[in-house]
Amino acid sequence: MLKEFKNFIAKGNVMDMAVGIIIGAAFTAIVSSLVADLINPLISLFTGGIDFSTMMINLSDDPDAGAFKYGSFIMAIINFVIVAFVVFMLVRMVNKAKAASEKPAEPAAPAAPKGPTQEELLAEIRDLLKKSA
Repeated sequence: MLKEFKNFIAKGNVMDMAVGIIIGAAFTAIVSSLVADLINPLISLFTGGIDFSTMMINLSDDPDAGAFKYGSFIMAIINFVIVAFVVFMLVRMVNKAKAASEKPAEPAAPAAPKGPTQEELLAEIRDLLKKSA
């Protein structure tokens, strides 16, 4: 069973997935900063200073009882849209670079003109020999 597990871990797909998860976590931190530090202030500017992340409805007078934090949900949607757009742009760039690096298929060389068959050559030689004789 240990050998089977080692073979599973050694496969490229598992390693690729691990790298993807690590890069995804780092990318999430970048996007979170983008939204919190750049996008939110712009949205706040256009909405008259509204900060979505603090929007909530208190469920009771007791502050410890909990709150319905719909502003955090709005921010999660904004984060998702931004992440999805950035990932789309990255995939698009990679696909364009990949397509540009692939060599276009070379057109097939035109077929050489078909020469006479062996029988035709022999007939021509025969005819030339008859003329010279």
